[in-house]
Amino acid sequence: MIAPQSLGALSNIHRLLIQLVEDLPARDVNTRFHADLPGMGWLLGRSVYLELWWLREKILGEDDLSRRVRHIFSGSLPQAVQMQQQLPPKEHLLNWALEIQDEHLSRLANPGQLPAHPWLKNGWLVDYMVQSHGRIYEQMLSVRHARAVKQGGAFEVREPLQSRAPGADSTEVSQGHYRIGAREGVMFDNEQPMQMVEMRNFRISDRPADNAAWLAFMEDGGYAKEEYWSDEGRQWKQTSNLSHPWHWRKDAAGHWYALGLNGPMELLPDQPVSGISWYEAEAYANWAAQNIEGFGGAVLPHEYHWEAAARIGALKDGGRVWEWCGNPLHPYKDYEKPVDPEMCTQEFDGRHPALRGGCIHTQPALRRISIRNAGLPGAGYLFSGVRLVFPPALQEEALYIEQWQKFLDKR
Repeated sequence: MIAPQSLGALSNIHRLLIQLVEDLPARDVNTRFHADLPGMGWLLGRSVYLELWWLREKILGEDDLSRRVRHIFSGSLPQAVQMQQQLPPKEHLLNWALEIQDEHLSRLANPGQLPAHPWLKNGWLVDYMVQSHGRIYEQMLSVRHARAVKQGGAFEVREPLQSRAPGADSTEVSQGHYRIGAREGVMFDNEQPMQMVEMRNFRISDRPADNAAWLAFMEDGGYAKEEYWSDEGRQWKQTSNLSHPWHWRKDAAGHWYALGLNGPMELLPDQPVSGISWYEAEAYANWAAQNIEGFGGAVLPHEYHWEAAARIGALKDGGRVWEWCGNPLHPYKDYEKPVDPEMCTQEFDGRHPALRGGCIHTQPALRRISIRNAGLPGAGYLFSGVRLVFPPALQEEALYIEQWQKFLDKR
């Protein structure tokens, strides 16, 4: 028997996915508003295909529906030609999605309609689909945000954002062994196996960088001074032609505002900065380390820094923006690749820096310490920000300093 709350969660995420497409003009459903993002129609179709694949094809042995759309919705993001020529129009897509979603909810609510299968024990597959759809929901919001940025919009700032040096408040995390990964429950493959990792002591910022601190970075030449940027970062900056977060704009008086999901909006000074790429986050860390008192040795945290700090409650203002980490997403030690190809992490390629913590749009089913995300280093559309780590406050031990420097050199 599948728990009613699990079926309710699946029904709710179905509704959210449908609503994001329903209120779009038909011409925008299959439009790509960013070079690295698919259209909304593909993402909704992808969510439906995953259910067809797992529930109909793998459990029921019915592949007629999934086989018809496999060439469009399986695997990685589609090419532009697929988007334009093979996706159905809005009304066709919505009718197809609603019919399949309703059919699946009906079958799942009536156990007699389904065979015995390990994936259905304790409703595991339902909870897994809720989480998978939650990921897609956030991707769809990224597309909606890219659409809003492309549309632009005039705005008059009422309370101009004022720059302010980042606060140096931090918490020291003691040397010791810390749990990394998920112990039990419904989880993604990249969260397991759980392990204990030995960490040397370090400090971590209490809060992620806010808008006022980011403006200080900008006004101090953060985008212009080449010494803060890696070679790859400089190439990205030149190609993107950005000297500010991708969704920031200036009004007629020269004051900064943001283009949010629902259009132009004020930039609040204490709000975590969002919409920055990994390259920008790295440059910010270098700027802070060289210029801000108390930030000496500042770098982007390794995922293990972040999770160890989260486990002891050292992070404040978490879950408002995804936080870039200094390491690429990687499989944990003794990782076992799932047999099912649609359950495998695709970003274990050394090209996708890790993100941690979730954002204001992350669904409840995904709000856990072990959750991992990743993005291309130039992606500023992931509702992403930055929190920094530092050497410990007391640095008398020459051995520790040497090891910290080795960590910096490896990045």
